[in-house]
Amino acid sequence: MRIAVLGAAGRMGQALTRALHATPGCEIAGGLEAKGSPAVGRDLGEIAGLETIGVPVTDDPHALFAHVEGVLDFTLPKATTEFVALSAQARIVHVIGTTGFTDDQLAKLDAAARHATIVKAGNMSMGVNLMAALTKRVAEILGPEFDIEILEMHHRHKRDAPSGTSLMLGEAAANGRAVALAEKAVRTRDGDTGPRREGDIGFAALRGGDVVGEHSVIFAGPGERIELTHIASDRGIFARGAVRAALWARGKPPGLYTMADVLGL
Repeated sequence: MRIAVLGAAGRMGQALTRALHATPGCEIAGGLEAKGSPAVGRDLGEIAGLETIGVPVTDDPHALFAHVEGVLDFTLPKATTEFVALSAQARIVHVIGTTGFTDDQLAKLDAAARHATIVKAGNMSMGVNLMAALTKRVAEILGPEFDIEILEMHHRHKRDAPSGTSLMLGEAAANGRAVALAEKAVRTRDGDTGPRREGDIGFAALRGGDVVGEHSVIFAGPGERIELTHIASDRGIFARGAVRAALWARGKPPGLYTMADVLGL
């Protein structure tokens, strides 16, 4: 499968290139960076710390999308929203690990999914997606006397909070309780907030250092507490998940899929 990496010079872009290089059945078909980037024209393998592979980074998305079967996209919401329109035109696979979308941007992803095969997930790792399935089940079983809090920590450069993974876990918890996350989510607490409301799903975000990603879902009840935790120490887990998603999506009809679909959860 001919796959290109968007945002090829970034940390995740390099990890995606290495994952593609290590996966049978994949061909690194190109890399994209913004106009003016010093990476443009350089060999994609060299940028990722591999041997030279004869694939230069380009700044022309139209030419790139015209000759690939899929793209891996961990860029920024504005860029991803533009890229999915090109995927829809080319009718290719588009794997999205970008987070922090607005409602308007999500609507554009939905529209593109009428023609492109899109796999979108707040987290591409198998462990986190299993954790989401467990979170839904635990929330379904435990009563409202168990308060749900979601805690996450990421590196200092992460721009959005709560993280896409935290929101994914929050959705899983809300689904388990048959409620709408938008009505139960509490994203900030400051000053005299009063007692905690029953049924709220709280979020807390920490940022610092080079933490790849740590997430915990805490179910705090009277006299006991249950915690589900996932710790990522290597970005490679997200890259490998994204490559697996692209291979899974090949030949699937247009639509918006998740990693739960990919993993059969």
